[in-house]
Amino acid sequence: MSFHRERSVKKRVQRIPLMAIALLALFAGLWAGLVRLGWSLPALLPSLPAVHGPLMVGGFLGTLISLERAAARNHPLAYVPPGLSSLGALFLLLGGPSPLAAGMITLGSAGLVILSATFVRRFRAPFTLLMAAGAMAWLAGNLLWMTGRPMAALIPWWNGFLLLTIAGERLELNRLVGFSGWVGRTFWLAAGMYAAGMLGSLFHLDGGVRLAGLGQTALALWLMRFDVARHTLRHRGLSRFVALSLLPGYGWLAMSGLLSMGYGGMTGGFPYDATLHAFYVGFVFSMILGHAPLIFPALVGLPIAFSRRFYAHLILLHLTLGMRVMGDLMGEPLWRQAGGLGNVLAIVLFLLNTLSSIRPPVGSLSSPGRAGKALRA
Repeated sequence: MSFHRERSVKKRVQRIPLMAIALLALFAGLWAGLVRLGWSLPALLPSLPAVHGPLMVGGFLGTLISLERAAARNHPLAYVPPGLSSLGALFLLLGGPSPLAAGMITLGSAGLVILSATFVRRFRAPFTLLMAAGAMAWLAGNLLWMTGRPMAALIPWWNGFLLLTIAGERLELNRLVGFSGWVGRTFWLAAGMYAAGMLGSLFHLDGGVRLAGLGQTALALWLMRFDVARHTLRHRGLSRFVALSLLPGYGWLAMSGLLSMGYGGMTGGFPYDATLHAFYVGFVFSMILGHAPLIFPALVGLPIAFSRRFYAHLILLHLTLGMRVMGDLMGEPLWRQAGGLGNVLAIVLFLLNTLSSIRPPVGSLSSPGRAGKALRA
């Protein structure tokens, strides 16, 4: 027992540098985002504004998801994918958009595909296949990135990585409340539409983005209607907080899908900003805010005490995102700037609230395998 506990502690210590690099990529990406919004801030590094997207998707989110998968797999080689993507993030910070940085992140995504395949082989189920498809979408987007395709051509694939991964995690949990008949068929129809649009964007960006937006909106409506979060709203404490994080996130997912349907294959401009940040800030960060009190303890073995002050960063995130999206759609740059700054402050407040809620571990440490289960709680 002592030997296994020591090995468990050692693995958690090994995860800390990878988590630190992911957080560094997050902070650098947030700073770059403010510079791109027009705030008078030093660029720190001349190339930083140009790598905002890759830092957030590959450096932060890709590393974080790969690390969670590695902890669930609980094997030393499983940490190769997050290690490679974190190296890529460091190369982005040091040298900007270079082939070396793109190559490291692409190798990390290829490693996540292999890691996901081990889950499929051990337990073949719809949710493991869906998460594997998400990893393949990330790899495909990164390969397009390496060939020099414009950022707008990568977005359907990078969005697909996160959408399919999160949908797969939620699908696993929804097995507990039933997933058969027309309910299951509508889910796969929506996911299939998104995948078809993602593939179609290779040949016709505008049409592919509109079809992917239709599938994304359908997935959002399915999740709002059938996700178990609707039932946990009646609970108290952390369970209700998770539900109140997820359900508005699905609303932003639908908003992003509707904007994609309406505007099609955009390459820039205010509606492009609204579409992207409704997805990444409204949807993806809502998932992070809701699940952080579960994932963080599973990864590092330090319990987090739920506090009602968590609602402060959740409410601030959604209010300021609403301001940003309204500014984008109304052509009001000051609203857009203020909303973007509010998004960053909400994320910083979230990190501060989470860190200040860490409590000394009581009793034995939780098993490393709980990292996989925690995201689905």
